[in-house]
Amino acid sequence: MRTQLMLGREKHDKLRSSRVTVIGLGAVGSYAVEGLARAGIGSLRLIDHDNVTKSNINRQLYALSSTVGRAKAELAKERVLDINPYARVEALQMFVAADSLDMALDNSPHMVVDAIDSLNPKVQLLATLQQRRIPHISSMGAAKRTDPFSVKIGDISGVSACPLGKNVRKRLRKYAIDSGVLCVYSDEKVMPNVDDPSLDINEDFYPRGRKRTVLGSLPTLTGVFGLIIANHVINYLCGGFYDNQVSLLQTKDTIKVLLNKGDANS
Repeated sequence: MRTQLMLGREKHDKLRSSRVTVIGLGAVGSYAVEGLARAGIGSLRLIDHDNVTKSNINRQLYALSSTVGRAKAELAKERVLDINPYARVEALQMFVAADSLDMALDNSPHMVVDAIDSLNPKVQLLATLQQRRIPHISSMGAAKRTDPFSVKIGDISGVSACPLGKNVRKRLRKYAIDSGVLCVYSDEKVMPNVDDPSLDINEDFYPRGRKRTVLGSLPTLTGVFGLIIANHVINYLCGGFYDNQVSLLQTKDTIKVLLNKGDANS
């Protein structure tokens, strides 16, 4: 009700008729889903291969003492339906990579949120979204930061002070992509991990892909990333929060994937 009071019925109806796929339901993705669900997005496909571990509890919405060991995708679906019982929600527990992209994207989404933290699958996903001209927004690295005012949104070509963004940009060039990927990123200098031998940092298990370094993080920063993503997706799908406002996704020249694409809800 409050979203409709804010946006009006026409814009709210656009949200209710929208299909969004969120890939990666961890620290950033879980907050993005929260914002989208509470705004009334009508159809959500939620994808993550992982189960909750104790180390997730400091920053992931679905991670509680009572949910350790359960699939993040199923927990996300349960939470969304508890927020909005009328939503159409799919939970897919799968690893998104080159061999599973067709399945992940076969629902013709109006928008895809990339919250993957594995480099190769992330690049494969973004390259495919660009090639298929599917609107998308991607999260760069949110760990090892403390300043919410350093979080920005812009094209991959302008991402700075972000090691993940640098590597994504480098690998996308192999697909002849040097711009057109909208990102949320921080230009804050990355902080080092504190060396604490009392911590067990080998808890997380990765059934696919290379084992990744465990990075320190704050729940506040990862949450900011996710909610900024959700806010931008909502703005785009409803056609702009104000009649004279047009989303960055619809105007920035470098977001080539969205040029001449027509109605977002077609």
